[in-house]
Amino acid sequence: MTTLDEALADTETTTQQINDSNRKRATILAFALIPLSGLATDVYIPSFPSMATAFGTNSAGIQYTIICFLLSYGISQLFVGSIVDSFGRYRINLAALLVFALSNVVIITTSDIHIVYLMRVLQGTATAFIVVGKRAFFVDVYTGEKQRHYTSLLSIIWATAPILAPFFGGYIQKSFGWQYNFIVLAVYGLVMFLLEFFYSGESIKVRQPFHLRSIFKVYRKLVLSVDFSLGIVILGICFSMVLIFTMSAPFIVEHKFHLSSVTTGYCALLSGLSLFVGGILGKTIKSGSLFKRLILANVGQLALVALMYSFATDKAGLLLLLLFVVPITTISGCVYNIFFTYCLTRFPLNAGIASGLTSGGAYLVTSVVISGLLGVITIKDQPSLALGYTVLGLMITGFLLLVRKKLAH
Repeated sequence: MTTLDEALADTETTTQQINDSNRKRATILAFALIPLSGLATDVYIPSFPSMATAFGTNSAGIQYTIICFLLSYGISQLFVGSIVDSFGRYRINLAALLVFALSNVVIITTSDIHIVYLMRVLQGTATAFIVVGKRAFFVDVYTGEKQRHYTSLLSIIWATAPILAPFFGGYIQKSFGWQYNFIVLAVYGLVMFLLEFFYSGESIKVRQPFHLRSIFKVYRKLVLSVDFSLGIVILGICFSMVLIFTMSAPFIVEHKFHLSSVTTGYCALLSGLSLFVGGILGKTIKSGSLFKRLILANVGQLALVALMYSFATDKAGLLLLLLFVVPITTISGCVYNIFFTYCLTRFPLNAGIASGLTSGGAYLVTSVVISGLLGVITIKDQPSLALGYTVLGLMITGFLLLVRKKLAH
């Protein structure tokens, strides 16, 4: 009887591999897929109010479409790393892209919000397979300084989705309606499937045996590494600081300030640009120890939040709000890049599992933190947003101090 390992070996000869001739094209395609998770969450954010009306639900009901995606994306990444380390990246990536494209078609055609929740869970799982495999691609294909350079670019490239997606999503919403944002996602998934099929290939060189006991030992080793695990928690809280504004912006802009979805897109554009700039700063700032850079960033962030709260009045407008949101988001992007690069390259022999745990764990933390925070605080104006920032900033302080204490021992 043919075993699974033998079957995989037989198909190896028919699967195109990454080599000198297609490495450059495959690298470009890998970078093009890295922002997929952000694109899938951010492009339809300006459509939140319209979708709430269309599906007969409230703001929380539509915000849960984001949380469903984040939860499934985060949980899936905890185990898909071992799958792509054992069975390869390429074929799994192609199948996941098709699932992603088709699930968007279902969302367009349904009128049941619960079907949307289900499709978003499916999309989160498919996206996990795609993104984990593509992050591991850079560890598979490159070594040394080039590997560090490319992996440090990942969070910067990822930040292009929060920059561009809501900006274009606002115009799409105003011109065509909420369904067309999901049409864009479906077309993107299909086009990337075709490009991957013709121009990419398998990047993994040595497949790890799919033995549950040995896989569990690898997971245990990574999770018990205090710097790695606490870094993941801090990553999740940092992304929560970005996400609470992104998820609340449509209702603040369109309900409190009575402006259009296009304005929501511009606000998200500024937030995304801030995240992008923060990622670049995190990549370029090398002076001082890791902890010193992180704690200084956290203190600066809390100082900005305190100022934001003190300037919060009934007459405060959208411009004043953004004057605080932009630097706060920039600092979050800086801290995120530092810890993301550190965690991603911490265990190069288990790149897929490390990639999955890093991003998946961070998204899982984000999902739990955001759900809890929005369950207690309704973000509807500058004071409530500042309160949310305060809670998250103090959480980061506590975990940073814990990291320092553990590493000191």
